[in-house]
Amino acid sequence: MASAPAADAAADAQRSRSRSDWATLARLLPYLWRYRWRVAAALVFLIGAKVANVGVPVLLKELVDALAIKPGTPEGLVAAVLVVPTGLLVAYGLLRLSTTLFTELRELVFAKATEGAARSVSLEVFRHLHALSLRFHLERQTGGMTRDIERGTRAVHSLVSYSIYSIVPTLVEVSMVLAILAVKFDAVFAWITAGALVLYLAFTFSVTEWRTKFRREMNEYDSVAHTHAVDSLLNYETVKYFGNEAFEARRYDHSLERLRRAALKSQSTLSLLNTGQQLVIASALVAMLYRATEGVVAGRLTLGDLVMINGFMIQLYIPLNFLGMVYREIKQSLTDLDRMFGLLERRREVDDRPGAPALEVRAGVVRFEDVRFAYDPARPILHGVSFEIPAGRTLAVVGPSGAGKSTLARLLFRFYDVTGGRITIDGQDLRDVTQASVRAAIGIVPQDTVLFNDTIRYNIAYGRPGAGGDEVEAAARAAHIHDFVVGTPAGYDTMVGERGLKLSGGEKQRVAIARTLLKNPPILIFDEATSALDSANERAIQTELRSAAQGKTALVIAHRLSTVVDAHEIVVLEAGRVVERGPHAELLARGGHYAQMWRLQQSGDGDGEGDAAPAAAPAADSSRISAVAR
Repeated sequence: MASAPAADAAADAQRSRSRSDWATLARLLPYLWRYRWRVAAALVFLIGAKVANVGVPVLLKELVDALAIKPGTPEGLVAAVLVVPTGLLVAYGLLRLSTTLFTELRELVFAKATEGAARSVSLEVFRHLHALSLRFHLERQTGGMTRDIERGTRAVHSLVSYSIYSIVPTLVEVSMVLAILAVKFDAVFAWITAGALVLYLAFTFSVTEWRTKFRREMNEYDSVAHTHAVDSLLNYETVKYFGNEAFEARRYDHSLERLRRAALKSQSTLSLLNTGQQLVIASALVAMLYRATEGVVAGRLTLGDLVMINGFMIQLYIPLNFLGMVYREIKQSLTDLDRMFGLLERRREVDDRPGAPALEVRAGVVRFEDVRFAYDPARPILHGVSFEIPAGRTLAVVGPSGAGKSTLARLLFRFYDVTGGRITIDGQDLRDVTQASVRAAIGIVPQDTVLFNDTIRYNIAYGRPGAGGDEVEAAARAAHIHDFVVGTPAGYDTMVGERGLKLSGGEKQRVAIARTLLKNPPILIFDEATSALDSANERAIQTELRSAAQGKTALVIAHRLSTVVDAHEIVVLEAGRVVERGPHAELLARGGHYAQMWRLQQSGDGDGEGDAAPAAAPAADSSRISAVAR
């Protein structure tokens, strides 16, 4: 039986395949509608540019006919006749200038609409991705997803530029040329042009539709290759630990080889398309010039008419050839945009109820009432867990690996919704209030601390953006990291590197502690908060954590039982069930699960028990500190 996320992904893929290009365009239109007046103005300017462009061959005809002076014409009359071409040359220059001027005005007027629409779409996708559940982000492939967003953003620019400001003006220009040819000359010229246009468009559309699948395939392989590269680089240390550089290179090269084959296939079909288009255009041009030359020889047409017809065909040749490229780009852009819109269609597993109020924290009483939960329906994690953390008290949760300890923190943060029972804060069910207000009321020091690739100051201040420098330093002092920071050449402006890898595990965890202390929420979660610290620092920071938790409601998820002996109550989890609860001394006196764990850890045999492996190696070796200093 497929899991819910897998079913969602399959449904998204099916929707993506079944959605038409028109539906994708319809998704884009609301983002452009707010700029409708700019759209209209830009269209006016571009149509003006096309009108000026069509006028150029007409002027060339008049110029050639004006220069057609018969032998024996008096010199005075020749001089008088030459005045006309001078005026036509000036008019020709003005038309050329008008074409450029109108085009630049269009770019100037519509730049705000194009950039604004791209910004709005990208921002909405970014916000939606942050609104999706933790499950989605645990299953995502970051490289491929960022590639989809990148191509989708470019696709907005392409669609707006090509579909709105290339196709319509080109059709206007073609219509004007057909009308002039039909009215001024015989209808054969118009029929040749129209026939070539129909044949050209039919060939372009059919071949482009056929080769779109190759573009989709190339996009897929491109995303896979990018995903492999990003995943490997993010896990640089793991690659080095196991000496798998060659393995990673082979895996990446395999993805690149598939991408290369797909790109070659796409290019070969593109060459076929271009060759067919040129054949249609060349055949139409030969037929038009033959007809025009025959008319000149028969005396029905002037030499200027031949020049004008040739000029029209050259001017049509350029936009028609461009129109073929535009259609190809539009199809490719629709493919790219469709993938980005597909991200927007991913269902929010955890969503606020309509009109949900904000959480009101009065005392900070946290209660788990018969909580049941499963990441996968076939494998339940929690089985009717119930306990209460009174206001201002500290409750610790301990137990073996896989007991569900860290799951409690995820549920309290509402990264997932419970599948049974409920979790309340001051009597308010977390599912009935906004997620933002819940997370604003809770601070966490996780066991797996990941930092932004920015300065130490930025990472500490992330707990409360806008906090002053003195507040950041005070939090750092409380977390016992201030002395280390000021000992580096750049101080608080020291860059921590990708995911904080320039810091040791202990240093990263102290930054996380400082960040949470700066946030200063009424409810705290310490998820193996000192797992990466040595004994001396652990004792010092435990004192600070107890001070920080004073008067606050605190949930402590513990690995080393020595860190929770002062908790008001200790809950022992095993296989998702509460098997014991009570203060440290009472649990020891019972001689049950907790007492056994205590004996094992005191003897040094049970130091590996915990819900998960420590976030990072605890070694704060001198090479890492030197890396920070550099």
